[in-house]
Amino acid sequence: MRRHLLALVFFAFGIWFTFVACNSKKEAEFAAPTASTGTLLYAKLPIDSVAIAAFYQKFPKLQSYQESIKALYAKQQFTSIWYDKKGLVEFGNTLYSKYENRALEGVKAKFPYENELNTIFDGHAETNLSNETNDLLLSHLYLFYANKVYNGIDQKVTEKIGWLLPRKEIGYTELLDSILSHPKKALKDEKLLFSQYGKLRQFLQKYRDIEKKGGWGTITVATDFKSFKPGDSAQAIQQIRSRLFLSQDLSSDSKSAIYDEDLQKGVANYLVRNGFKEDVVLLPKHIQAMNGPIEERIQQIMVNMERCRWISPDLEKANEFIVVNIPSYYMYLSRGGKKIFDSPVVVGKAMNKTVIFSGKMSYIVFSPYWNVPTSIINKEVKPGMAKNPNYLANHNMEWNGGRVRQKPGNSNSLGLVKFIFPNSNNIYLHDTPSKGLFANEERAYSHGCIRVGKPRELAIKILENDKAWTPEKIDAAMHKGKENSYVLKNKIPVYIGYFTAVVKDDGQIYFYKDVYERDERLANLLFKEE
Repeated sequence: MRRHLLALVFFAFGIWFTFVACNSKKEAEFAAPTASTGTLLYAKLPIDSVAIAAFYQKFPKLQSYQESIKALYAKQQFTSIWYDKKGLVEFGNTLYSKYENRALEGVKAKFPYENELNTIFDGHAETNLSNETNDLLLSHLYLFYANKVYNGIDQKVTEKIGWLLPRKEIGYTELLDSILSHPKKALKDEKLLFSQYGKLRQFLQKYRDIEKKGGWGTITVATDFKSFKPGDSAQAIQQIRSRLFLSQDLSSDSKSAIYDEDLQKGVANYLVRNGFKEDVVLLPKHIQAMNGPIEERIQQIMVNMERCRWISPDLEKANEFIVVNIPSYYMYLSRGGKKIFDSPVVVGKAMNKTVIFSGKMSYIVFSPYWNVPTSIINKEVKPGMAKNPNYLANHNMEWNGGRVRQKPGNSNSLGLVKFIFPNSNNIYLHDTPSKGLFANEERAYSHGCIRVGKPRELAIKILENDKAWTPEKIDAAMHKGKENSYVLKNKIPVYIGYFTAVVKDDGQIYFYKDVYERDERLANLLFKEE
């Protein structure tokens, strides 16, 4: 009897031990993972619709990502994305590190549940979060980071603020597949971001370093200050020298208070870099610009980094394209990956803003008529005719089918040639008889179209590989006095953009006046969370 009782006890103990061992093994497989361990703590965990729905009850501020989250997990057969049998996958730590350093990307926004996220990476073996929650939090962090850094503000919002250039598209599910397959090559800028973005990011860090060291101080001049010229001597000139050394317009700081030749070069460089005419005479407006706080320049860089997020890097891969940047009043033609032509331009004044959009240049019109817009007829032509019966003749104009048009010729408001990329905004590039405007620092004078400072040269460059057109034939067509249209054999993409901070090919950063006051509005959208 005693032996039977003893055997029964051993049998019961064996069953209990097996039960505990199995449960311990199961608990080990599905224990909450940590970022600091590489032990076999985690197996593929199912993440079903019930778990996702429960997650949003606890984290309602992430509800906007729901559809993208479902797509991510559907691609993964509704199993965990961020953990395997060894624990956190390689890119998990990288993602968290990138988020922690998001300020380098010009991003201020915080993940809505940062404290809960941090518990996954704080080094403790246990957290209050379930395994499903950990995985879902990291998936939301991935979407949050990719959206803020690589996509930017929603397209519906950018369209409302007047940005009508085509937005790039990012497939978050496909991108994640690529990341998990090749984590060391993940999120490479050249694949996801317009090249200008990375260049601006470098200057963002440089300017933040200057800010940490106290900025560039204030240049003190007398209240009746008129100008500084070469040869002048003043304490303020020493301050100017130090200021230009900090912004890398001068390679060294001699501490001299005399306006010498070295400082002249630095001043000339600074003025061009900041949207002024090249000069060596320093005026009050120049000192005012130098005294602008570095924080404003930092914000300006961040705002333009955001604009870069909206542009596909594929734009730069096109064999030929034209870019017009409104704030810099300049355009350039790129072919074969090189800028082969540039020109100053005149853009729309504040009341007639040039639209930010794209089109495809399809034909050139030599000796064009100018079909006067209805708005100009009502505001200018009709009042002029009421005062002067010879108004139309004096302006080389005529009635044509109930509309007013200006005849071809040197006095034509479109000049001798126009470049057409059909669009609903009726905007195009054209010549102008008002050549003197191109010498001005600020060149926002038109009714919305873009006047080109070197139209003849642009026509020659566009047609230089077309055997039907030589420079001589182009000159003859421009001065013929009879309208002649020529359809291009290859349409040229034209992009009209708005960037107030640009890093050019010389490696320097250039700042331009926010002519349409768009920066502050965008900054408010970007940084409102702060």
